[in-house]
Amino acid sequence: MKRKNKKFQKKGQNSLNKLSLFQKNDGRHSRKCPLSIKNAPIVDYKNINLLKKYLSENGKILSSKITSVSYNKQRKLTKEIKKAKILGLL
Repeated sequence: MKRKNKKFQKKGQNSLNKLSLFQKNDGRHSRKCPLSIKNAPIVDYKNINLLKKYLSENGKILSSKITSVSYNKQRKLTKEIKKAKILGLL
């Protein structure tokens, strides 16, 4: 019976790898911003389902390096998440 070497076993999956949207890019292909494409959802403090996608389990805002959101959309997203937190929606 062969033993598996524990050094080379894969570690448990990170919580960010749940969705393909948040899988890290290997650097070869740049990804388009999911909020800038055609028929993209509107970033608004009332759109809670969208805002929850960009929050970690602890309630922190995920960086644009992980989510591949453009700089301008990340700023707007951050502002709307903070607004929703203040109003108690998140």
